[in-house]
Amino acid sequence: MSSRAATPTPTALRWRPRSIEAFYRPLRRQLDHDSERCVQSQRGRPRPFLPRAVTRGGQIGVGESMRRFGYLAPKSVSEAVSVLAEHANVAKLVAGGTDLVVQMKDGVRRPQVVIDITGIDELRTLEERDDGLHLGALVRMGEIENHPLIIEKYPVLVDSAKLVGSKQVRNLATIAGNTCNASPGADTPPALIALDAQVHTLGPTGPRVVPIDQFFVGPGRTVLEPGELVTKFVVRKAAPNEGAYYERHTPRKELDIAVVGVGAWVRLNGETIEDARIGIAAVYPTPLRATDAEAALRGKPFGQAALDAAAAAAVAQSRPISDVRGSAEFRRWLVDVLTRRAVTNAVARARGGGPRAGETH
Repeated sequence: MSSRAATPTPTALRWRPRSIEAFYRPLRRQLDHDSERCVQSQRGRPRPFLPRAVTRGGQIGVGESMRRFGYLAPKSVSEAVSVLAEHANVAKLVAGGTDLVVQMKDGVRRPQVVIDITGIDELRTLEERDDGLHLGALVRMGEIENHPLIIEKYPVLVDSAKLVGSKQVRNLATIAGNTCNASPGADTPPALIALDAQVHTLGPTGPRVVPIDQFFVGPGRTVLEPGELVTKFVVRKAAPNEGAYYERHTPRKELDIAVVGVGAWVRLNGETIEDARIGIAAVYPTPLRATDAEAALRGKPFGQAALDAAAAAAVAQSRPISDVRGSAEFRRWLVDVLTRRAVTNAVARARGGGPRAGETH
């Protein structure tokens, strides 16, 4: 047989998707996104919205995995609370949509009403006041990642925000969305736990404030009551003798979920760790505040003995599972390693040095 006969034809070299549906899936997502943004809000009853999709054969038709739903776009927080309370048991809020839209496409969530809060400007606050840093519910990850004030004074928030999804995702994803999704492996909760953030909410019974480490009650579940939404997060004002750092381990650099993530905050008094807070991702049904590890550091001089004690306490308090991304044993080892790194780099930042904002291994 000649060598010419053995050469693959151009047709044989072409990529073939497993199905026509797989080929059209990226286009379907874009069409669904564009269609949703074209829908205009209607006060009163939700306006029905029919998702459209590319189906087999390339024809435009009804989406196979998304159902018809009502759409509302309130223009104030009070209006949002009102419509959310009216449709509390059948509605979902959408801010960036990077979690909810995917869940709706996959059939994990099927709300009858979607309430779009992206037009509420009062939820976009990002400023430092006397009581600390105020982050509105709609502040995007990309804003946190690039804001000069946060880079200078609250670099741990940059560490965590920069790890969420991809650049495109971070330009849409919001801090409230990433937190309220209540994934045990989310990146922002450990950093917020380390900074002792307070979650401000508003509901039919009025406003309330919830400490971030008491906000989560289980995978995908928070303390939010029907009709209640998050309005902002408040982080206490940074001080010169304080530092915080977040790091996670993932098989890929981007577009991945933490196998383990650890955020640490310390306040120094000379060489002594006067106070500490540690948050851990992906080793418990909720983002975990490692209070035993904090106690092991508090009042101790920074050094190998303090790191050993804190790492051992963090491992003991963790309850990891084995899944496709790592065994429980591997996760416990990561808790030990990352707790040491997070505390060490938090101390370095408290001393005025350490990694630059967003610089993690």
